[in-house]
Amino acid sequence: MKKFVKEFRDFIMRGNVLDMAVGVIIATAFSSITTSLINDVFMPFIGWIIGDIDLAALNIELSPAVMEGGEVVTEAVVIGIGTFISAIINFILVALVVFFIVKGFNKAHEMSEKKKKAEEAAAPAEPAGPTTEQLLAEILEELKSKNK
Repeated sequence: MKKFVKEFRDFIMRGNVLDMAVGVIIATAFSSITTSLINDVFMPFIGWIIGDIDLAALNIELSPAVMEGGEVVTEAVVIGIGTFISAIINFILVALVVFFIVKGFNKAHEMSEKKKKAEEAAAPAEPAGPTTEQLLAEILEELKSKNK
């Protein structure tokens, strides 16, 4: 059991897992923001443009609810077109934001690579030092001159 706990702890503490967890938390928060933006801003605006229609309540009723007295016996069967349109707009908005994030990241990476290549090209070439053979030959000459 201790080995299992140690393996699990090592797995959880890896950088990739922690990064992924942070990403999931941020994505969840971002999802609630986009859902609110769609439901509270875009959908009422689109509904107003097409004639004061509440798109969230835009449904196609396949069969009406069965009522007995004041009680609903069977719920109505409806196709939620407004909810579907809202989900499509939400997806497009999230995909657009992710596209811009990836595009920005790629542009920053490309600029970083260009800067790195420019620095490498601009760096003065280091003077070529003597080779090992040349150094050994110089040492041999010194030793010969001292032995004379």
